[in-house]
Amino acid sequence: MSKKHFNQAERKALSKNLYIAKVSEKSLTYTDEFKRLFIDQYLSGKTPREIFETAGFDVSLIGMTRVEQCADRWKKAYERDGIIGLTDSRRGASGRPRQRELTPAEIMAKQEAKIKLLESQIDLLKKFDKNERRLCLEKNNPSESHRFEWIHQAMNQGFKRMTRYFCELLGVSRSGYYHYLQTADVRIKRAQKDEESVKWVKKAFDRRGFKKGARSIKMTLENEFGIVYNLKRIRRLMKKFNIVCPHRKPNPYKRMAKATQEHRTVPNLLQRDFRKEIPGLALLTDITYLPYGSSQMAYLSTLLDASTGEVLAQHLSDRMTLDLAADTVEKLMKQKRLKLPKGAFIHSDQGSHYTSPAFQKLLKKYKLGQSMSRRGNCWDNAPQESFFGHLKDHVDHHSCTTFESLKQEVNRYIQYYNNHRYQWGRKKMTPVQYRNHLLSAA
Repeated sequence: MSKKHFNQAERKALSKNLYIAKVSEKSLTYTDEFKRLFIDQYLSGKTPREIFETAGFDVSLIGMTRVEQCADRWKKAYERDGIIGLTDSRRGASGRPRQRELTPAEIMAKQEAKIKLLESQIDLLKKFDKNERRLCLEKNNPSESHRFEWIHQAMNQGFKRMTRYFCELLGVSRSGYYHYLQTADVRIKRAQKDEESVKWVKKAFDRRGFKKGARSIKMTLENEFGIVYNLKRIRRLMKKFNIVCPHRKPNPYKRMAKATQEHRTVPNLLQRDFRKEIPGLALLTDITYLPYGSSQMAYLSTLLDASTGEVLAQHLSDRMTLDLAADTVEKLMKQKRLKLPKGAFIHSDQGSHYTSPAFQKLLKKYKLGQSMSRRGNCWDNAPQESFFGHLKDHVDHHSCTTFESLKQEVNRYIQYYNNHRYQWGRKKMTPVQYRNHLLSAA
């Protein structure tokens, strides 16, 4: 107990405060309403001194020691027994009659004060329960920074004295939370830097009208903008700003397919040795389906250079005839700029287009060899299958209403693929750049 004594004038001044039940030379007795009001405001973040001064007490008169002792005693009583622990039990056990009876107006005012206090305490408990349940539900997120942010939000909603509890609830340290608050400026600067960086990432992502993954973005930034970002940074920015590259769905039948027979109509000359490092030596071919319009179908046949990844010829048709593959070869051989090396051959699957006598006769006419994958083994022609997958990722063929519009979109993508799509495995060059690189090194 504080050693400060009150003289007659001080006791008279203190007795005028509505929150004083009794005052003597050595002690003060506070009303139960003030104790509840103190706990209510203390949980909302106010200090004991602020609460006493707001209630009309002169702290210099009653002494800071007395304020701190009362605050400590009431907090312990509230933690132990709740609101009931704040009730002065001595009044009920005294047995002494009141000096005077309360007037009806005083009784009504006192009851209204009690009702308001209980309502505020109920609102506080509801608010606390809501935040506690929200934090428990969000606890599954492994990111500590997100947990610290949730705790900070709860603190701003009137629970400044509950830091330890919320940190234990979410499984983080208090020191980590305080460090999170101290480094707010660093996070703001980092966020501003990310905002600037992601502008370049978005430019590369949509460059020339086709969306790209992290590796393609990195190569595009280096080759076309002169900006060097590492892959981790690009992937972090893509994840942060929800920049998603389209992914084709895997074909379950192709994934489960196994070569069950060794029958070959033509020997497999390629043997998955796709990197011949000689442009035009090994040409890959295949046919894919492109649905368009309401219920129409188009068929695309291509010839891909296995060494450079360049599409050398393509033919789009609305009919699946045997001359589809032959027309693609004819287009290839009519190109004046193209000079195939000696021993060049075309590798395909064992489809009827490639096993037909007409197609094989055409290859012999142009002195081209022929190679075929094993039956049911799509991995023997993997680069060609991969190209078709990327094409279907970027060409929205379902939105094309006419055959001509589909043809235009396919040609536009192949032009982009050959000249502007950088490939990680080919020294970060486009197919045309890599072809020129191989020719200059030969």
